[in-house]
Amino acid sequence: MYRGFRDLKVYQLAYKLAVEIFVESKAFPKEERYSLTDQIRRCSRSVPANLAEGYRKRRYRNMFISKMIDCDAEAAETQVWLDFARDFGYLPQARHQHLTEGYGELGKMLGSMINDPSQFT
Repeated sequence: MYRGFRDLKVYQLAYKLAVEIFVESKAFPKEERYSLTDQIRRCSRSVPANLAEGYRKRRYRNMFISKMIDCDAEAAETQVWLDFARDFGYLPQARHQHLTEGYGELGKMLGSMINDPSQFT
């Protein structure tokens, strides 16, 4: 049984990926500070934050599902920014692939939670 949102494997993965993106984005050029860097950090951090909020609202099935959909949307946005970072030459292909695969796994986990929230609600 889960005692809190930090026990969820999906939260742990989302948090880990957000930290990795923060570290990677430290090397982005200064001119990207208020665009790419800010955007990729905000949306990647939004995923675990929305997971925590959604988990606390789990007694309301529809609210839980809505928050998990928000998480999935933020994860998809993060993938777009990762693509930009790779294509602009700020993120090595290997790191892009690692992070993209992580978000692919995260998407599967979120999809499962959205499609069958009964184990959480």
